[in-house]
Amino acid sequence: MSDWLETRNRFETGDRLGIGLVALSGLGFGTLAIFGKFAAAAGLSIPTVLFFRFFVATIVVWSWLALRGDLRLLSGRDLAVGLGLGGLGYATMSSLYFLGLEYLTAGLTSIVLYTYPVFVVGLAIVALDEPVTRRTVSALVVALTGVALITGADPAGVDPRGVLIVLVAAVVYATYIVVGRRALNTVDSRTLTAHVLPAAAVSFLLVGTATGQLSVPTETASWLIVGAIAVFATAIPIFAFFAGMARIGASRASIVSTFEPAGTLVLGALVLGEPVTLVTVLGGTLVVTGVVLVES
Repeated sequence: MSDWLETRNRFETGDRLGIGLVALSGLGFGTLAIFGKFAAAAGLSIPTVLFFRFFVATIVVWSWLALRGDLRLLSGRDLAVGLGLGGLGYATMSSLYFLGLEYLTAGLTSIVLYTYPVFVVGLAIVALDEPVTRRTVSALVVALTGVALITGADPAGVDPRGVLIVLVAAVVYATYIVVGRRALNTVDSRTLTAHVLPAAAVSFLLVGTATGQLSVPTETASWLIVGAIAVFATAIPIFAFFAGMARIGASRASIVSTFEPAGTLVLGALVLGEPVTLVTVLGGTLVVTGVVLVES
């Protein structure tokens, strides 16, 4: 009996730690919109912010994987697909996300983007021949009803242009996930992340240079913002999610990570003084409910 209790307690402790790590990851990713608002206020261009975000995060993630002995380099077709996913898919999604921040509050931007798991399922039905279930349809309807409620009721902080931009970002991100799942089904997520980050950095380096929008921050405050985005809103959440997922599994981790939009909504209100209306809370709850339905 004592052995059984010890084993149960060990698993429960591991579960609590895993859940805590994934929740920490969600909170970390949730700070991206907050720091994005600070970056815009500091006059930093989107290419500048995102180049340094992915460049610094690449250094941190590669160093971490190398120290753990988990760094694996792709080659051939897998390398081309991985770099394409980062340089095109993830870079495009990130650009649209930051563009959407110019029209929406941080909390609403995070809520609308978080419809992407539902779009993943919808695209998987088309591209991967996955079955259509009542749960899938219900999840899609519930999540999009949440977005429609937020937009249609026109609460403070909502601009339909921003909603459309971030919805497109969600679809792009869903496409990135589905394409990656189909093309790189033998590549683990850590290895894919290690290739996506530098590819995205190079993409913003080229775009920023070509458009004249890339610059090197000259003020300490600007560097602190860029560093916070790279470390606290990118690298640390990646580490925390992988560590948490190893303890509780991918499905449970994806459900716990729905903490992200709620965290952003709260941080937006506390840090930026953004308005939080009843309609926003109801719409956000529907979006998260739709994600939980489709992931559970």
